[in-house]
Amino acid sequence: MSSHPINSLERINAVQLLPIVAPIVASGTGAKIANVLPNPEHALGTVVTCYILWGMAVPLALMVLVIYYQRLALHKLPAREAIVSCFLPLGPMGYGGFTIMLLGTVSKTLFPEVGFLHPDAGTVAYIFGFFIALILWSFGLMWLAFALATIWKSRPFPFNMGWWGFTFPIGVFSASTIQLGKEMPSLVFRVLGTVGCDPRRVRVCTLTPSADF
Repeated sequence: MSSHPINSLERINAVQLLPIVAPIVASGTGAKIANVLPNPEHALGTVVTCYILWGMAVPLALMVLVIYYQRLALHKLPAREAIVSCFLPLGPMGYGGFTIMLLGTVSKTLFPEVGFLHPDAGTVAYIFGFFIALILWSFGLMWLAFALATIWKSRPFPFNMGWWGFTFPIGVFSASTIQLGKEMPSLVFRVLGTVGCDPRRVRVCTLTPSADF
């Protein structure tokens, strides 16, 4: 933004989210690492750092989405060459939700082990993480509807390098959907997430009948 100043709201697009997603991805990766670290103190430091990274990025992403929504409301849709960027809001919403659930899962076991804050701190982090993820998933669902409507209205649009925008946002939103299905548990969410990843692999998504809804 400093090397290419934005002088008007019309020049804002969802690509502004890309630098913000990086700390969320680092946070999710850190949560996976903390889950396998043999030293609980090292794992605790990693989890706290991951929460800080998550807190730096997700609220900022929401701020950028407000600006992007205003741009869409006041100006026409992005150029056809960049129209796939309309899927990018799914990135911070999807991986942000997946990461906070993963951190909650790790915290539920780790916090009591190291005596962090309170014996129930891990359970609280796990519960709040799930509901925060569900809210972010719901917000992402709205942006998915916007993106699909935008793609439909703008068709046909040329193939270009911007088509990579179909992969990461949809992939991480599917990961969040599958994780929600595992935590509830819900066959509906697991099937939706699997379809988002690869329609050919729907058959791998199975739950016991008593736990399905």
